[in-house]
Amino acid sequence: MPEPTHFGPETAVRPSNALILHGKPGQAEFYDPAVPSPSNHHWLPWLAKQLIVRDIPAHTPEMPLAYAPDYPAWRRELERHDVTPRTLLAAHSCGAGFLLRWLSEHPDVTVGRVVLVAPWLDPTGRQAPGFFDFTLDRQVATRTDGLTVFHSDDDFDEVQVSVHTIRDSIAGLQYREFHGYGHFGRATFPELLAALVG
Repeated sequence: MPEPTHFGPETAVRPSNALILHGKPGQAEFYDPAVPSPSNHHWLPWLAKQLIVRDIPAHTPEMPLAYAPDYPAWRRELERHDVTPRTLLAAHSCGAGFLLRWLSEHPDVTVGRVVLVAPWLDPTGRQAPGFFDFTLDRQVATRTDGLTVFHSDDDFDEVQVSVHTIRDSIAGLQYREFHGYGHFGRATFPELLAALVG
């Protein structure tokens, strides 16, 4: 049977794959055998499964030493995967900030829908030194099929500052504010699924 040529609305092209990026855990959490690995924590495995049952191959790369993020190492891990104009991208916290840097530094790359959940850019520069030494590309949203920021009104102060910076720096992004979602450490996330494939 031939693959469907459209996905969702008649004007939307069917996604080819999806990448879901985790954030930066604390060192104690990272080494705690009772806590899932970052790529299998919170809503990431649930979202991957929801995409897979919709025939969208989904991957949650495990970034090396996630508690002490190193940009070249994270970049190598991301670039092991296909990133095409039909790739969906979802990322949480430090992973969302990382994705913004990667897209900003690759102006030749176009992708599908992008959702950044509680994006963090380490505004004090103390938790991930050097990881966010870059300039946000003001036009990055134009190289996506829609770039959306999810933000909760009760998230950490550094996330609040990061989201403010992102909204001031990037033209054409979409913004959705949640009430009482904290840092989005939930097991399921239907709103995110809808933003990616709805």
